[in-house]
Amino acid sequence: MAKREVIWTKTADLQFVGVLEYWVIRNKSPNYSKKLVKLVSRKTNQISKKPFIYKSTDFKSIRVASMGNFSIYYKVTDEQIIIVAFWDNRQDPQKLFKALLSVQ
Repeated sequence: MAKREVIWTKTADLQFVGVLEYWVIRNKSPNYSKKLVKLVSRKTNQISKKPFIYKSTDFKSIRVASMGNFSIYYKVTDEQIIIVAFWDNRQDPQKLFKALLSVQ
């Protein structure tokens, strides 16, 4: 299976940047955020090679890859992986529900 191109939606990108900024401010250091960027990069690379190894969700054609406190929600097409949400699992799940409904 060929590697698919990874595309981030504006919503997912804003969520990810928000998480990174939060941890820089909270820790008064960019170290954790840099570590998180590397972890997410590895995970999205893995998803692009084997997109169906993670479980599907109740939302049509959306799958989820868990990373401890964070989850990556994505759609698979023939050529792309579309990241639709980057979620901190400690947040209110109703916000996630609304975000995922908007991408269907």
